[in-house]
Amino acid sequence: MADSQDVWGIDIGQAGLKAVQLRYAEAADQVLAMGHAYIKYGDPDSPKILSQPDAVPEELIPQAIETFIENNDVDGARVAISLPGPTSLARFINLPPGESNKGAEIVKYEAKQQIPFDLDDVIWDFQKISGSVDEDSGYMLNAEVGLFAMKREQVFETLQPFLDAGLEVDLVQIAPLALYNFVCYDQMGVRVDEEPADDDEYTIVLDMGTDNTTLLITNGAKIWIRNVPLGGNHFTRALTKEMKLTFAKAEHLKCHATKSEDPRAVFQALRPVFNEYVSEIQRSIGYFSSVNRDAKIVRVLGCGNGFKLAGLQKFLQQSLQYDVERAETLQAVIGEKVLNSNEFQDNVLTFSVPLGLALQSLDVTRVHTTLLPSEIKTARLIRKKKPWAVLAASLALSVMAVDMVPRGCVARSIQNEAVVKAAKDSDKAYGEITGKQGEYDTLVGTFDEEQIRQQTLLGGSDRRELIPEILKAINECLPHEVGNQKDIQNLLRRNRVHVSYVVHKRHGDLKTGWFDKILQSVDGRAYMDETDKGAPPSGSGYVFTLIGEHFHKGQEPGDQLQFYVQNTLLTNLRQPKMKALGVTHPTITSFKSDVVDYDPTGRVKMSATSGGAGAATFGGFGAPAAAKRRPPPKTSSLKRSTRRHSRSNLSGNRLPQCTASGSPTPGPQGFRGQPGAAPGGPGSQPRGPGAAPGSPQPGRRGPPGAPGGPRGGSSGGPLSPRGASPGEPAGAELQNAGPEIELTSKTEPQPPASRT
Repeated sequence: MADSQDVWGIDIGQAGLKAVQLRYAEAADQVLAMGHAYIKYGDPDSPKILSQPDAVPEELIPQAIETFIENNDVDGARVAISLPGPTSLARFINLPPGESNKGAEIVKYEAKQQIPFDLDDVIWDFQKISGSVDEDSGYMLNAEVGLFAMKREQVFETLQPFLDAGLEVDLVQIAPLALYNFVCYDQMGVRVDEEPADDDEYTIVLDMGTDNTTLLITNGAKIWIRNVPLGGNHFTRALTKEMKLTFAKAEHLKCHATKSEDPRAVFQALRPVFNEYVSEIQRSIGYFSSVNRDAKIVRVLGCGNGFKLAGLQKFLQQSLQYDVERAETLQAVIGEKVLNSNEFQDNVLTFSVPLGLALQSLDVTRVHTTLLPSEIKTARLIRKKKPWAVLAASLALSVMAVDMVPRGCVARSIQNEAVVKAAKDSDKAYGEITGKQGEYDTLVGTFDEEQIRQQTLLGGSDRRELIPEILKAINECLPHEVGNQKDIQNLLRRNRVHVSYVVHKRHGDLKTGWFDKILQSVDGRAYMDETDKGAPPSGSGYVFTLIGEHFHKGQEPGDQLQFYVQNTLLTNLRQPKMKALGVTHPTITSFKSDVVDYDPTGRVKMSATSGGAGAATFGGFGAPAAAKRRPPPKTSSLKRSTRRHSRSNLSGNRLPQCTASGSPTPGPQGFRGQPGAAPGGPGSQPRGPGAAPGSPQPGRRGPPGAPGGPRGGSSGGPLSPRGASPGEPAGAELQNAGPEIELTSKTEPQPPASRT
């Protein structure tokens, strides 16, 4: 049932404090607007924005709250405030079928997987969005749940100015959900006692703020939320850059673009930001449509004062091919005195979030979650019950006193030595029991402390299998030779990618620490899947970097160079089983080509006078260190293949890339030392992976797996041809190419079994 008490919805924005006072008229079943406030920060003649360099939010926000309390009656009214959308977390997940009475336990388990922080460090709440319960089995079916969370310190940081001002807050809600409340109740006509129709017609809501835009797609039943990092300030900065204006003058020109001396020049300066804004919206629509195949976008609804920018509505309509409207008229809230005031009319688009907060406080919306800290709720409940508790205790003491007087008289009349002795024995036994209980409690406390200490020492042990699991999965995604392919000796036809090494790095925020930087690079953006571009990773996680190479060169262009890596390794990394493990957003970040000598037959001859048994010369394919090198046979034809170095940067760590090694080639860039000389000797180039430092040592074995080493065998290490015999120099040139790829993995990837 709706609440008839007055409520205030307050939104602390970047440009000012916005508040709306509502009341529910039960007799008319109508929501009334009783008051409003729009308080800019600092001097009203030259207001400040919290994101400006000279602005001090710790001073401006308390001043605005103090002004609000002085100019408005808040006594006895409930207060709801918003939390900024960019720093909040909203996840919508489908629960597996389960007993309805265990829904909270299932949601808590899912919360541990979805929230990238310890649950003790966040304040979170959930709500069932859709689903039903089977009457026969009592199981939940097709249940979708919304998880909403924010770091505990950020919630208290937002609450503190209100607490310092003595204003009690009853509801704390993230701004995107408050926007959803407003759109559903006022613009779509959805009521709390009605189940919204789950149809395929969706509305896009754009709430453009100062520094970002909240993009919300809903049909009244389902919700999809994304934060777009573009707002009104980006248009202002474009004017300051293109037209060489101060920030204040550019802001004034932006708000009065149609009245400027040269409106065309103003719009030309703003066009790049317009295009970027539309591109972000189209990317979001593309991703939403890919996961909701039957969804149909029917209109775009604009909110926020940033949406008043001249030309924006028309530009969006032409670019998106949807009807674009402004939420300038309230459909379900009345109150002419407030709604027709000049200040409210001038800023009606920016009151969407305060209206949504107040509507939820009146209990007329579907959403009922709150991120108000539990300790504040408990303290407030105790304070309310304290007067009644004191009165009840006083009454109980009075009754006991009246009852004990006659009992004392009777006790004195019948008291004797036996009764006194029995009472003393009872007190003694009770004292012993109490002492034992105290010792037990002390031991329990010591045990708990020791358990906490051990868990601290073993911190991260639950994630120790993360790295091996990821490496095993990456190895399974590499192209492999099967069947008769294993007998192929020609390097150009071998179906393999050699990974030289893998590095990983943990990021507290994958989006800002890695994803945004990757999208700024040409290669990272070009080879990332379009779906991944529209859904950046969130929270903490690992970034894995793969550095490697390949020599494969197929007949088709897509079977060569970096395209071979893209069509094999990257395609495998995008499979659902990898996403179930937590691996996402694979891409090639960089690549290059090197040219090395090779024998197309994969055979290498050895000199009869060779003395080295293991250490290969400068990157040779298994040739011994002391072997004399001969020029390639004249009959051998030189062939070229391209090798691309691709880095898989899961970690963002840029380690020096391994230099591709191969047989030395004569000429300006070839090996200049004496035949058979080891790298590091006179006139030699820097040594490759197969070379030994210093002078040649006949008979010395190289490290296991190195070219020419005892465990590398005749294969000559990862760069040498299969089945090569030691000693014979390569007879042709080869361009070897190696992939360099990046992908991300969440800190706690969910094992596939739990996804089944």
